[in-house]
Amino acid sequence: MKKLILPMAFALLLQMTSCITTEREVGTGKASQKTYNPTAGNRITSRSVLSKVNAQHYFTSTKAKDQFVLVLQGSKIVSAQASLVILTSTGDTIRKEVIPATALLKASDLDDPQAATVRDKEIAILKAMNNFFHEDHFTQPAIPRAAVPPTNVDTKAWSAVHADTKAVGFDYIAAGGKERRIAYAKTLQKAVIIAD
Repeated sequence: MKKLILPMAFALLLQMTSCITTEREVGTGKASQKTYNPTAGNRITSRSVLSKVNAQHYFTSTKAKDQFVLVLQGSKIVSAQASLVILTSTGDTIRKEVIPATALLKASDLDDPQAATVRDKEIAILKAMNNFFHEDHFTQPAIPRAAVPPTNVDTKAWSAVHADTKAVGFDYIAAGGKERRIAYAKTLQKAVIIAD
């Protein structure tokens, strides 16, 4: 009896295996043979937008908020360029600046800067972009009353902003990883660097 049960169990196992194989073979129909050919518009190039953040804040006026935009363009996050654009409420561009994505990286954002992988750096860059327009990056007045002009900025522009107690300053990381503060000088009708 034992001799008869073993071959029957083996035969049953073979049938189940062949059914599974047959189902897999049947499952590969015409739909899975379709190939994907990307069009030129789907390919990542040096001009591809990888990430974009924006915020609205009072800057040129206390009556209407301006639009602050940071766009990351490139084929890879680490080698991309971030374009900072500030538009007035009427749509006029008052500031445009290009910052390398690597300038957004701070050693404090990485657990181990020496051993950081490309993925770690990409995540840190994207986090820095998300915090780029954080509320604590804006100050009013843009220049404290007791401040003296720094040596590396235009004194005329600095004085115009210093005289305006309602002027708003915006702090950010510029090219080279340096902190920079800009403000809108109403008398000059332009955004100017007041600390670099």
